[in-house]
Amino acid sequence: MSQPYTIIVGLETHVQLLTESKLFCGCSTEFGAEPNTQTCPVCIGMPGTLPVMNDVAFELSLKTAVALNCEIAEFTKWDRKQYFYPDSPKGYQISQYDLPFSSNGWLEISDAKDRFPKKRVRITRAHLEEDAGKSMHDEAHGRGDSRIDLNRVGTPLLEIVSEPDMRSAAEAKAYLTELKLLLTYLGVSDCNMQEGSLRCDANVNLHIDLPDGHIAKTPIVEIKNLNSFRAVERAIQYEAERQYEVWQEKKIQMGQPGGNKSTRGWDDAANETRKQREKEEANDYRYFPDPDLVPNTVAPERVEAIREALPELPADLRTRLPVAYGISDADCDMLVNAGPPTMRYFGELVELLKGNGKLACNWITQHVARVLGEREKSLEEIPVATADLADVIRRVEAGDFNLNIGRDVLGYMIDHGVKPAAAIEKLGIVKVDDSALVALCEELLAANPRVVADVKQGKEQAVMGLIGQAKKKNPNVNPARIKEICLALIGGM
Repeated sequence: MSQPYTIIVGLETHVQLLTESKLFCGCSTEFGAEPNTQTCPVCIGMPGTLPVMNDVAFELSLKTAVALNCEIAEFTKWDRKQYFYPDSPKGYQISQYDLPFSSNGWLEISDAKDRFPKKRVRITRAHLEEDAGKSMHDEAHGRGDSRIDLNRVGTPLLEIVSEPDMRSAAEAKAYLTELKLLLTYLGVSDCNMQEGSLRCDANVNLHIDLPDGHIAKTPIVEIKNLNSFRAVERAIQYEAERQYEVWQEKKIQMGQPGGNKSTRGWDDAANETRKQREKEEANDYRYFPDPDLVPNTVAPERVEAIREALPELPADLRTRLPVAYGISDADCDMLVNAGPPTMRYFGELVELLKGNGKLACNWITQHVARVLGEREKSLEEIPVATADLADVIRRVEAGDFNLNIGRDVLGYMIDHGVKPAAAIEKLGIVKVDDSALVALCEELLAANPRVVADVKQGKEQAVMGLIGQAKKKNPNVNPARIKEICLALIGGM
């Protein structure tokens, strides 16, 4: 049964940019330092201090906005957003209000499970701002104590605001997944959600179909404290169901907002949202131009130079790889979604395998992935050069040993950091020449006349029973070659 409402979702994503220093001062942005050790008079707003913009942060922001197909403004300014919370010692946040440096972009999303068709999510704007500090509340012990860590104050954040174009929790998760992947390929952020480098707020409301053909709209709720993609998906789904229940109780009439926009926090353990406060409007923040920072101008030539220097992005790779190498869309997605290190490894391996993209893809997405999964390692962690993996693949293809043994060789190389030849020697793998294989197959056929009879009657699979016997006699035999030789010998009888 279809639901009687449409979920409307817009996302505000905050991305910590990969800079060594903060947005308007020289303090370090390194994660994990002792609380309040990475601050200075500028970032905590002491009287008489002046901010100076971090050019690297602005360049990374431009790079992201161009990749998101945004229009880049030639003139942009800085604004003060009044922000009266303990984690903002200045009492305001330097941000951008009415003249952001980019707007009107889009990001294309799709779903491997076909829960929704491919679509473009519009990007309202992407703008730079400084981060606030971190409040820590000791509620577990009933004391109600709070502490403030100002290390994060002034860290450069790129806020990417989408239009409310998403219609399900699945679409929202797909948008965030694709955005994170894009940011990773651009190299503008490490996107570590556990460290706060990628944070998201979801704006959710419902459009409810009424019997008279009109639509009732529930008040927009902004959900905060979303620290994982799973949390985003669960929170949106929960909030949609909660809003519909509230609407059914109150029967909010069409055309009436039913209350102001509010903010709710996501409690992951309880699997529910909880009201925090009524949402501020723009006039509550009392924006005004920052008097200490000059506006920025961006020449069209600079934008074009950034566009031309962009790396090959996920959408481009998904278009090129299937055509260039004949790999399936599903395999292509696995490669691309694994990230830049995997794509670099694949590119090197393809060249070593003389352009055989299918073979390179199969090994990386299946065999290498399986060996890594058994060891709980990533591709970046393994001490196996692409040239050495190519050597193992060539030996398997040449019939020196079978695929299972090839994976054993790769595993030994990973565990001990050795070359293929050394791994093969240590594992006692010896290539068996064809003459020895033929002699072994003749011996097996002579001892198993029933298998010969079954194969002659068209039951070729009967020969598979001989492979286990062959491996007992010689662990180094290639099962595929044993089958091939046995079938040929039976055919000549």
